[in-house]
Amino acid sequence: MKQAEVLAKLQEVFDGIFLEKVAAKPELSAADVEEWDSLMQISLVIAVEQKFRVRFRVGEVETARNLGEFADLIAKRMEP
Repeated sequence: MKQAEVLAKLQEVFDGIFLEKVAAKPELSAADVEEWDSLMQISLVIAVEQKFRVRFRVGEVETARNLGEFADLIAKRMEP
């Protein structure tokens, strides 16, 4: 799965979690979204794991500096 495909699916997750519209762009980070705090981060990771049927190791998600890197991590986890 390519980054653009992952970002499209992430947009669906964002639409279901955030109250305000947040565009899932590669350069987006938590610092860009007022509503995105530590509790929201946990909710997002759980929703992403369910949506993509992947599991992340402790600390793995925190290495991503922006949504593009997170999308690449998701794509990597989906590889057979």
